[in-house]
Amino acid sequence: MDGSQPTAQSLLSDIFGFNAFRPMQADIVDAVSGGEDVLAILPTGGGKSLCFQLPALLRPGVTVVISPLIALMRDQVRALREAGVAAGALTSGNTDDETNAVFDALHRGELKLLYMAPERLASGGTERLLNQAGVTLIAVDEAHCVSQWGHDFRPDYLRIGALRRALDVPLAAFTATADAETRDEIVQRLFGGGAPRIFLGGFDRPNIHLAFEPKNKPRDQILAFAAARKGQSGIVYTGTRAKTETLARALVEAGHEALAYHGGMEADQRREVERRFQTDDGLIVCATVAFGMGIDKPDIRWVAHADLPKSIEAYYQEVGRAGRDGAPAETLTLYGADDIRFRRMQIDESLAPPERRMADHGRLNALLGLAEAQFCRRQTLLAYFGETIEPCGKCDLCDNPPETFDGTEAVMKALSAVLRTGESFGAGHLTDILVGTATDKVCQRGHDALPTFGVGQDIDRRQWAAIFRQMMGFDLVRPDPERHGALRMTERARPVLRGEQAITLRRDTLVAAAARRPSARALVSEEDAPLLSALKAKRRALAEAARVPAYVIFNDRTLIEMAEKRPNTLDEMAAIGGVGAKKLERYGAAFLEVISGEAAAPAHPARRKLAGRAAGAVYDRLLAAQARLQRGEDGTGKPMSCSAALLAKVAALGPDAREQLDRILGDRLADRFGDAFAEVLAEG
Repeated sequence: MDGSQPTAQSLLSDIFGFNAFRPMQADIVDAVSGGEDVLAILPTGGGKSLCFQLPALLRPGVTVVISPLIALMRDQVRALREAGVAAGALTSGNTDDETNAVFDALHRGELKLLYMAPERLASGGTERLLNQAGVTLIAVDEAHCVSQWGHDFRPDYLRIGALRRALDVPLAAFTATADAETRDEIVQRLFGGGAPRIFLGGFDRPNIHLAFEPKNKPRDQILAFAAARKGQSGIVYTGTRAKTETLARALVEAGHEALAYHGGMEADQRREVERRFQTDDGLIVCATVAFGMGIDKPDIRWVAHADLPKSIEAYYQEVGRAGRDGAPAETLTLYGADDIRFRRMQIDESLAPPERRMADHGRLNALLGLAEAQFCRRQTLLAYFGETIEPCGKCDLCDNPPETFDGTEAVMKALSAVLRTGESFGAGHLTDILVGTATDKVCQRGHDALPTFGVGQDIDRRQWAAIFRQMMGFDLVRPDPERHGALRMTERARPVLRGEQAITLRRDTLVAAAARRPSARALVSEEDAPLLSALKAKRRALAEAARVPAYVIFNDRTLIEMAEKRPNTLDEMAAIGGVGAKKLERYGAAFLEVISGEAAAPAHPARRKLAGRAAGAVYDRLLAAQARLQRGEDGTGKPMSCSAALLAKVAALGPDAREQLDRILGDRLADRFGDAFAEVLAEG
């Protein structure tokens, strides 16, 4: 650089390798850099970390980043250091040497970003340490963890507000999932009820394909989904610890690399799974939600739910782990009547106050509405977050619109059976009554004499199972925890039962789901696929040699752009998204060699530093002018030349800098090259 004060745009390009900001990033960076209090809600993969990392480099002093999990902090610190940024983390996972190195860097005033877990705020010495370190900004990642009723609540997040007041510095809070209620709680607890500048980004992640399927041999469904994506990194979320292990074994037996992860494992085992997931290409982790936060791996290509998540916010956050690099990613969520019963009873049996349980049922209803949606899923999902879009064309319902039918009569028959049996039985017994199956249980209770006995014989048992599942999904009936899960009618069902409201249902999709083998979407064209594989192999070799995750070298999206654009020079390589100055210098030649099939002629270090900038092209023209005049205009003079470093200085000058040019060159070189160099600079 020419020694002038760096800007957010120049740092974005030179350090992080991006040519443009994502939506809202520039405004957030300006606000945070200017010392404003900020609350930013951006989708996962929307570039939240840059919104505090860039201001940290623009502001004086140290920015402390409070983040919830060790894995997340270590990954971000590693990526920042790879890009040439002085960053460190103080976590319980540090070795003594690592901790001492961070303290030394703080005392020398060299650190720009300091990551720490919220639990460290409980230590009496933390506030003093941060004061002495010259902290000028607090950044809070995953700010929704401050919500006491949220699914990721962290008690130590409640200490952040007091730390902000003690240090008297601005605070910037970031999260991907915060409804209006959670936003209000964040403002109250982190900003003391003050008025931070709020940035509410869109929730759409258009690169992620959304899909749901009713359960029908769920293990086979997960195996089929994984088989179509073999060799791609993925996560399978399950509802129980035991299922993580059985599914991981099944995937391994099917030829995949897969590991289980859950809270009951020893800490060393969990860390090893985290390490392997970060470093190994194509690994699948079968996990409980304990694996949800702290994953900073941008090239997860798919996420599957073997069981229904607990809420629409949890679903959005978990599927959001896929495709953080912006490249195509896919999701599949399996659900069934047992899932709905379990989630309902989980809410009803919780110790939360009644108003909280009611809100939790509402959030589950929103997720079930998404599962049972009859048109574009993305429209349904984003409507929950207050956004309106056209049909996305990137979900299973846009791919294959479902067949629907007027289910009013069938639902009325089912509700009648529920009421006539005293709301004391589950879907299985109610189906026996509706289809007219005189089981011992039906006959013993006299239910074969009910008017509803046999009124549903025109519908088979599988279709009735789908109807009851959709009735639970629409919250027309709920399992009663005090009656061992027996279905009881809700107020929502009364207008349907009275014939005042019609209801549309989907045809049972179980058969179609079992028959369909889900196909993976290609990351690049068939023509570019071999080159992408070669670039990934080079990345893997470099990552293994450096002992870092592959995406720290370059993420998938950057490699995809290389495969599609096929740069031939370092200047062209510098224009690829994600290729910053440090990475260009370190890895550019190696990847150019993969693309072209031969090693490029080595460029002088001074020229390499100008790659991708306008000054690079100016440097090349200066070099050509120098070659022409090396022996003077007539070719008989004494050979003269400028050093590469001197040419780089000249290339950075503006078009009207003749006096500065002559001063830099000195009398002797100015006499030989001054006029020609001035012409080159004037051309720009």
